[in-house]
Amino acid sequence: MEQFRNAGDKATLVKITVLRGNNLRGNKAESILNYVRAEFNGIFLGDSQKLDAAVDQGVDYNFTCSFECSDAAHTLDDMAHKPVILTVIEVLPKEKKQKEEKTAVIGQAIVDLLPLLHGQISFSSTVLLHPTPGSPAEAASQEGSCKPSLNVTVCVPEPLLSGVQLSESNLLKVTVETAYSVPEVWNPVSGSGPPSSYVAALQVPLTAEKEQVLMFSNGLLKVGGESEPMGRLRKWPLGPLLAPGAQFIPGVSMEGDPIEMEDGDLTSIEDRDFRNEAEANKKRVSWDTERRCFLDADGAACLTRRIAESRLWPVEVMRSPQVGATKGGKAGKDKGDETQLSFHGVAYVDMAPLLYPGARRVRGAYRLYPFYDSDLLVKSAPIGTDSVTLVETEQQQQVNTEGQMYADSRTYIIIEIALEKSLVPKRSPEELAKRVMELIPPRAPLPRRPAGAERAVQEYQAQIASVADQVLEQYQQLFGPAFLPGVKPLDPTSQEQRKTKLLGELNYSGKYFAFKEQIKYSVVRIVREKMLRTEAFSDPEQLQAFLSQLYVFLVDEMHVALNKGRSNPVSELGLFVMVLPLQQLTRDRSHPAHWFDYGVLYMLTDDYQKAEECFHYAVSMEQTHLPSLLMCGILAEMGGRLEEAETFFEGATCVDPANVVAWTLFALAQELLCPEGGLSSSYHLALARLQLLRAEYGSAESSLKEALNDNVWVLFGHIHHLTGEFGKAQECYERTLDFVTDATDTHPIYLRLGSIYLQEGEFQRAKTTYLRACKSSPSCLTWLGLGIACYRLGELTEAEDALTEANILNNGNAEVWGYLSLVCLQTGRRPEAEQSYKYALKLNLQKEAVLHEIKALQDRVGFGNPCF
Repeated sequence: MEQFRNAGDKATLVKITVLRGNNLRGNKAESILNYVRAEFNGIFLGDSQKLDAAVDQGVDYNFTCSFECSDAAHTLDDMAHKPVILTVIEVLPKEKKQKEEKTAVIGQAIVDLLPLLHGQISFSSTVLLHPTPGSPAEAASQEGSCKPSLNVTVCVPEPLLSGVQLSESNLLKVTVETAYSVPEVWNPVSGSGPPSSYVAALQVPLTAEKEQVLMFSNGLLKVGGESEPMGRLRKWPLGPLLAPGAQFIPGVSMEGDPIEMEDGDLTSIEDRDFRNEAEANKKRVSWDTERRCFLDADGAACLTRRIAESRLWPVEVMRSPQVGATKGGKAGKDKGDETQLSFHGVAYVDMAPLLYPGARRVRGAYRLYPFYDSDLLVKSAPIGTDSVTLVETEQQQQVNTEGQMYADSRTYIIIEIALEKSLVPKRSPEELAKRVMELIPPRAPLPRRPAGAERAVQEYQAQIASVADQVLEQYQQLFGPAFLPGVKPLDPTSQEQRKTKLLGELNYSGKYFAFKEQIKYSVVRIVREKMLRTEAFSDPEQLQAFLSQLYVFLVDEMHVALNKGRSNPVSELGLFVMVLPLQQLTRDRSHPAHWFDYGVLYMLTDDYQKAEECFHYAVSMEQTHLPSLLMCGILAEMGGRLEEAETFFEGATCVDPANVVAWTLFALAQELLCPEGGLSSSYHLALARLQLLRAEYGSAESSLKEALNDNVWVLFGHIHHLTGEFGKAQECYERTLDFVTDATDTHPIYLRLGSIYLQEGEFQRAKTTYLRACKSSPSCLTWLGLGIACYRLGELTEAEDALTEANILNNGNAEVWGYLSLVCLQTGRRPEAEQSYKYALKLNLQKEAVLHEIKALQDRVGFGNPCF
């Protein structure tokens, strides 16, 4: 890998020449005395000569200034996100007794240096001169006259990047657009209190050694009432400029996506009404700022590695008192460390889609959560890091009350992260086609045979088609129309029942024997005239090899017609479900769609090996047959050949780039593979779930240690719970519920964690857990758990209410009746206590401890048992 320049390397001189100014207007009606000032990266580069020019006429500056680009100052990253700022200044006429010269800013122009990072050594541009508020140029622009501009050239003596460096480097673009549905307590600037600054920040690697915190300041709080316009320009990440129009990056606008195509949160149908309301009427903070980051080869590799290690990247959002910023493009010193931050929140951007081959952009709405260091450590923990010891307990961490307002308001922020080049290149269609050909070589056209052999084959095909038609007719007489579109396939039991009835009818009518004889003679002719075989086989292995050669004509199961020792050939063929594919194959066996249909039938009978042979045969005939490519990929994935599956799926996306199924399967294959090769976290997680269902707890635990996913802690908890390690299970469940915002299937977590708390006598925590369960997914068991916890806490009214809810959902639960009896005994209600106890016994209450407790309480209060 070619190294990029280091601090000690020779610096490269970047020259900027302002050639001419056009259509300039000043405060004087006839002429304008003016000059140009150049700045870059907060540094003054120089002033041109003061020149007098007629209004609306050109002025030739021919002014050249320069700066040195190096790793020590004015870096490649600076050039990526900071433009050269050109300010045109008018020298005003001196008044009487005026000693010092007075000036006025006419406007500012922006020169984007990005072409130099694309390998150019020079470029020319006519840049718009944006007027300052109240200047004559602003009035001229409003009148619709020719807009003022500057002619500029930029050059370097040699390319900033060599060819190798240019191909290995990358440009990362981070755009923070708008945060919607912000807390209602936020208000625009009023007479009371200092104005606030709204800041978003995230950290990215620029090189293998250097990290950069990207700060997006100057967020603008708006009260809502209308939607943000699409196509609005993106802003430079600079401080306020004298000319407001100069803050926009020329030609770079917002590109929105339909909600269902976004990568972030709140993309479901249920979220759309909320988002439409928020984006039209609710308060929001708008940044609309793009920050470019230049990544050298090591930086791009580091970014890929970081995403593979931790797919969730935090973007922090906060509010702070506004600090002054200098004009003219010099950003004020960051005083974030000196000011009091408030409303500290964080959004987590899933960067994993950037590791898909060819992917260059993620954009979506990401929910904001209250910021906690413990959450950040858990979310951003690399693969294999056990961050449990780093997590604070609930008692140790201070509650982020202001940050909680984000969650309560359902605040979300629109963020886009894009790359100039994909981190994982997508293979070209030619390369994919070559790889598919290696996996499934194209089949050469069948050679021409003598006329006698052709007639034998045609006769055989005609016989098969005739038999298929007759069997189909018999099938429809017995069971009605077959193969109706949209009708689901029969289940195996129904298939077997119909098969038995059909074969019985064929045997009873004598058709079976007629079919057998009809097929037998055509097969014998094929053997003699096509295979040139006239003698019997003495070696069973030779016989089997010979039968395999008949595969393309007899479609595998027709071997039975040649084997006199095996009976029931119609049964073997399964004609009652294979009639249509057999008809197609016998009439045109060179069509890939017919082999695909036959493979689908094998899938329905769980014969995946033969199904894969059919699909491979279809692809060998037509390398771009999309359905067969997809099925080859599915079966390769089922067989654990994930890289082979990825090839088939990616090939399918090239055959039909608009095919949703192909892209979905390709994405799933990517989920199962790591970008560096090998199996992904998702694969290990799915394998662990399967092993857990099989009660292979040791294997499941090993698989989970290979996975990086928030839900691993859920499964670790299940494993510990099922193996009786309740203390460890409790730790895993608590971690899941306290620090993971998107855990799936929390219902069993609540039930098991609540049960553990009850066993340990932590009744208040059990109550809290079961309350959350009743809120998210109420059931008889969640209300029962809440009732038990309340009873143990002595909250008898709440306990009875909860147990009543449980009883409504399931009045056959003996334990619910048992605890209702306990509550009634405690409250002195004899009839209800006896009735509840009677139902508990009738439903065979198994909890001996509960039965003993009921009987002890009955003895103490003197009633409750109807037997006495």
